[in-house]
Amino acid sequence: MRSIRNPFCISRNLFLSHPFRKFRHPSRSRLFRSDHPFRKAPSLLLLTTIAVAMIPFGTSAQAQTARCGNDAGGFPAWLAVFQREAAAEGISPRAIAALDGVTYNPGVVALDRRQGVFKQSFEQFAGRMVSQQRLQRGAQLLRQHAGTLKRIEGQFGVPGPVIVAIWGLETDFGANMGKQPSLRALATLAYDCRRAEFFTRELLAALRIIDRGDLAPPEMRGAWAGELGQMQFLPSSYVKFAVDFDGNGRRDLIRSSADALASTANYLKGYGWRAGAGWNEGAPNFAVLREWNKAQVYQRTIALFATRLSQ
Repeated sequence: MRSIRNPFCISRNLFLSHPFRKFRHPSRSRLFRSDHPFRKAPSLLLLTTIAVAMIPFGTSAQAQTARCGNDAGGFPAWLAVFQREAAAEGISPRAIAALDGVTYNPGVVALDRRQGVFKQSFEQFAGRMVSQQRLQRGAQLLRQHAGTLKRIEGQFGVPGPVIVAIWGLETDFGANMGKQPSLRALATLAYDCRRAEFFTRELLAALRIIDRGDLAPPEMRGAWAGELGQMQFLPSSYVKFAVDFDGNGRRDLIRSSADALASTANYLKGYGWRAGAGWNEGAPNFAVLREWNKAQVYQRTIALFATRLSQ
């Protein structure tokens, strides 16, 4: 995936980002996010995306360093500069206007600073996440969405149990998607000097989601690091992989389960998923699961959950 050089800061302390965060709820991203009850690390998409190269965006490193900040004082001026830069990147006035009145959120910065290292063993993590209750719910949803999942597998090659396993880990099948206003969270993190380049890229992607008509600004609520929807896609992954599978003209990963499930399959296919090749350790697709989340414990837990659901 591409990334954007932040015009406001050159800080690149990326790996403390989203890949390993605190646990509050059973989900991939949310499993590795400080707002998740069961993890101590950020979500996959943050992990995966964080490791990639960045696309230049805007001004020099000197200007970047001068414009980012670590408190609320410089945020309004930074936001005004960002809005001008976004216009230069082709973002529409309507989407840019969604940032009018957005304020600095110190709570999001505090969550970002508190990220630790994921220390649970596979046995501990999988034992917590692949519970009997979650297996029963997953099996029920496999039956409920059987037709949709069959179509998805036909188009993208990814079996239903794998998609449903990720769904369960990420947001407990859509039950816990987060409530942070995404634009405010992303703007705060893009301004903050620690990982400004990375989050500038994600904020631009969030504005492109608005431009495409997929989501309206008030709908964009999710995790503290900007992940959206039932599968907790970062905005850049949303732009790249989201699919309008229900045919209503919008790629809505918040309200449309069909869109969320198909987009997950499209994401995995985009990273090399091979139809019929298996997903457990030693199989070709096991490596693809690492592109969903870099943590091996998470990778193995997806494989275990999917295998249990397929039995």
